[in-house]
Amino acid sequence: MGSYIVRVYRQDKGNPRKLVGVVEEVGVKGKRAFTNIDDLWEILCERKRRAEGNHTSGKNNAAARCGIDH
Repeated sequence: MGSYIVRVYRQDKGNPRKLVGVVEEVGVKGKRAFTNIDDLWEILCERKRRAEGNHTSGKNNAAARCGIDH
C-alpha cells in the first residue's frame, strides 16, 4: 500500500463528485491532477494495478477497474 498526499482545491457544492486537485505519491517525483472523484480513484488505484498486473477491461466505474466490488 502506498502513501499519498491529496490536495483538493475546489469542490462543487451541488455535485460533490466534481472536485479539482492534485495527488502526490510519497517518495515519488511528480504530481497527478484530477478533476473528479473517478479521476482521483484511478490515480490511487494505478499503483495497485501495476503491481498486480490487473487491467480490468469493459468496466465503467473506477471501483470496478481497481478490482473492488461494492
